[in-house]
Amino acid sequence: MKNIRPLGVLLIALMLGLTAAVYAASWLKQQGAAATLQVVVAKRDLQMGTRLLPEMLETIQWPKAAAIKDPLTTLDEALDRVIHMPVLRGEPLLRSKLAPAGEKGGLSAVLGEGQRAVTVKVNEIVGVAGFALPGNFVDVMVNTLDSQNQPVSKIVLERIQVLAVAQDASNSENKPRVANAVTLQVTPQQAEQLDLARSVGSLSLVLRSQSDNTPVLTVGARKLDLLQMGTSIPLPRPAARPVQAKPVALKLTPEPSRLEVIRGMSVSQE
Repeated sequence: MKNIRPLGVLLIALMLGLTAAVYAASWLKQQGAAATLQVVVAKRDLQMGTRLLPEMLETIQWPKAAAIKDPLTTLDEALDRVIHMPVLRGEPLLRSKLAPAGEKGGLSAVLGEGQRAVTVKVNEIVGVAGFALPGNFVDVMVNTLDSQNQPVSKIVLERIQVLAVAQDASNSENKPRVANAVTLQVTPQQAEQLDLARSVGSLSLVLRSQSDNTPVLTVGARKLDLLQMGTSIPLPRPAARPVQAKPVALKLTPEPSRLEVIRGMSVSQE
């Protein structure tokens, strides 16, 4: 009888401890669920223009403290949609990264409303030695003849986004790639200007900073501008010529005539 009482107390303590543990686990689970949000993420790196398939996606719990704007929360929202910008592995899919519903994928899904894609032929020099990668911005410069039939170089289009290099729209490698064609995103008016520029002269791409939004107005560079540019090297001065002394004409004043007068033994001049 004396041994049963301690055993009963121990059993009651174990039951209370187990109940507390279950309650604590349930409370922590509820708190964890309240502090996270289910989001859809990419299983691997995805290129822009990719149509989303089930094997490309998964759902994870995302902490609400690290808030993200308008994420996709279920796989059904993402399936068969097209992304218009690259998505990295483990990156949440946002609605702002999806092309409009109905797009079938490819480069056309990347174009914004009212935008066009135009391809220009480039070489190692024109293509900035391969540093013009998808997602970068470039200025387009043309070298042609002006109204006086003189050569001129002029920037005709500014801050044009590179959509693809050759046939690759991916910039995941982030390494220089020399290709024979670059596809640019332009407006219809810019497409006309670009087509005219490549028909009247030779094109060059000028790489610019991603954060540089300031337009620059130039008058172009001509051959005469290059010849009139100053130089930092001092030029020798021509040697000074010796100065020859001019002959000075001397004016001689004639002495006044005098008369010699003799008076007796004395002689005087008057």
